[in-house]
Amino acid sequence: MKLKPQLNFWQIWNMCFGFFGIQFGFALQNSNVSRIFQTLGADYNNITILWVAAPITGLIIQPIIGYMSDRTWNRLGRRRPFFLYGALLASAALFFMPNSPSLWIAAGMLWVMDASINVCMEPFRAFVGDMLPQKQRGMGYAMQSFFISVASVVASALPWIMTNWFDISNQAAQGVVPDSVKFAFYAGGAIFLVSVIWTVYSTKEYSPEQLEAFEQAELAMTNESPEVTAFRSAKDFYSGAFIWLAIGSILTALVIVNIEVLHRNLLLLTIGLIIFGVLQLIAALLEQYQKSDNGFSHVMVDLFNMPLTMKKLAPVQFFSWFPFFAWWSSATPAITSYHYQTTDTTSAIYAEGADWVSLLMSSYNIAAVFAAVMIPIMVKYFSIKSSHMINLLLGGVSFISFVLIKDPVYLILPMIGVGFSWASILSLPYALLSNGVPANKMGLFMGIFNFFIVLPQILAASILGFLVNHFFDGQSIYALVIGGASMIIAALLTLKVEQPDSI
Repeated sequence: MKLKPQLNFWQIWNMCFGFFGIQFGFALQNSNVSRIFQTLGADYNNITILWVAAPITGLIIQPIIGYMSDRTWNRLGRRRPFFLYGALLASAALFFMPNSPSLWIAAGMLWVMDASINVCMEPFRAFVGDMLPQKQRGMGYAMQSFFISVASVVASALPWIMTNWFDISNQAAQGVVPDSVKFAFYAGGAIFLVSVIWTVYSTKEYSPEQLEAFEQAELAMTNESPEVTAFRSAKDFYSGAFIWLAIGSILTALVIVNIEVLHRNLLLLTIGLIIFGVLQLIAALLEQYQKSDNGFSHVMVDLFNMPLTMKKLAPVQFFSWFPFFAWWSSATPAITSYHYQTTDTTSAIYAEGADWVSLLMSSYNIAAVFAAVMIPIMVKYFSIKSSHMINLLLGGVSFISFVLIKDPVYLILPMIGVGFSWASILSLPYALLSNGVPANKMGLFMGIFNFFIVLPQILAASILGFLVNHFFDGQSIYALVIGGASMIIAALLTLKVEQPDSI
């Protein structure tokens, strides 16, 4: 039996290069969609609920695409068909998004754009596990992190670049997206497509038979036992369904009865609990009537039978990603209102503040490029767990410092800590997870792991508006403070994770 061969630097570069385009589109979305929503008439409360389209899309799309890509093989390969078709749709959405004629069309385009990006992104995570032997996966995810950071630097700064380098206007009439943002999205659509096509063209995938042979060879070398089939009984599903339906229904009723006091966005959370109960009920019925050999049932069963490494990383991921949703959805309204003292989207001072937010988005990704180089050194001296904890603490303190810094120029300083935390959550958890899940379910488990990235974003969309309005007098800057507290909790939770001392 033959082990999976190691790839050279340029082979790994080519297989990860498509992530540059994916992140370019994702960064344009994160740094400019709130600005587009505000331009089209959304207030802060509407922005947080409109943003929920993105995480809900990921929650639905990623496990489906993961399951499908695990079972796909055609002339393009296993994962590459999803790269290509997702890139075509995402590029089209990037061209249309800044030309949305109304707020709700823009919200719909965010949904389409995020769905398309997810179709590309999820198989790319599993792609590294498919193509690289275990000892090279750390390098593979580090390479992805590098491309994520570089793409984010350029994409986040692109509206500012369009204005200051190419003299394209960053102001427009009320309800019209500025040309600087439009041209940034056009460039992003082209870069997205070309980058993904390069990976599709330059990297040949292993066939399912080859992957099976490689996995058997690895099992023989490590004397590990074959994978045990996951199972969850219909009775367990029924019990879970009853509990989640009861809790969700009671909380939904309480919110509706007190809708004048409680924030309407809380319904997103409570109805989500009901939906999870319904999903377990469906899984129970399918199991009871022996119709569980389908993608939905596999996702539900494996959700409750996650590998041990995944179970311990899940809460860390949950509290790590809450702050970034708060940052992406709230940075523009928070900084323009708190540091620039304006909410007038047609004013020159607002445009200046929004452009500065784009540069801040870019700057934390510059820090992440350096962090991607430093993190392996940190791991060598402090272990994976300790390094991740240190980086998350840096990020948490940095987010909290936004309310303490008055001069927007000095906001560049906490971006260093945010950048280190960002690079850490993009690399270390995935490198660990890919070695702890079965190869034939790599895509599915990567998709399920995404739940713990998506769920905190849905929670943030549900409660941020409520918390900011009821406890902080509507000052959106405190959404970033709440995010910082969440990241500190994530850092403390890493103490429960038992991880090896090296990548």
